[in-house]
Amino acid sequence: MQIEIATLGNGCFWCTEAIFQQLKGVLKVTSGYCGGHMLNPDYKSVCTGETGHAECLEIEFDADIIKFEDLLEIFWKTHDPTTLNRQGGDIGTQYRSVIFYHNTSQLEIAKTFREQLENSKVFSNTIVTSFEPISKFYPAEDYHQGYFLENGHNPYCEMVVRPKVEKFKKMFSTSLK
Repeated sequence: MQIEIATLGNGCFWCTEAIFQQLKGVLKVTSGYCGGHMLNPDYKSVCTGETGHAECLEIEFDADIIKFEDLLEIFWKTHDPTTLNRQGGDIGTQYRSVIFYHNTSQLEIAKTFREQLENSKVFSNTIVTSFEPISKFYPAEDYHQGYFLENGHNPYCEMVVRPKVEKFKKMFSTSLK
């Protein structure tokens, strides 16, 4: 087993956690905050957009089963990386598209992947995903962990998260646990 960590921000972590939890080779997904200047941020402070943190996921995975590149493919196909500081109705720097790289290998893989997407014109607009070196990751409050699994019938989950998860399942059916 070759355990690695990826830290990705692609909008509301309730939506993104529900996707990455279902992948073969993903051992653990933790919703949290990264990339800001405030020590020990909480959901309320991050939501103001003033802490500099992004809602993100810390994904622990077995690189013998799923590669960092596979996680990036899912990352870019399950959110809009061309909208600056926004995903759907969620607006602010806390919802930015960002890859917090853990080493130069992750950075180079991410840059190459983005360049290939740009060159192939997969998106009609320019990709604005940023690359930031990993800083302190703060796990979100307990009630955010496994949110969709615990609250799938909440109106937000029904209207926003579930359609995203169903689309993901169709696109990546062979990658599911």
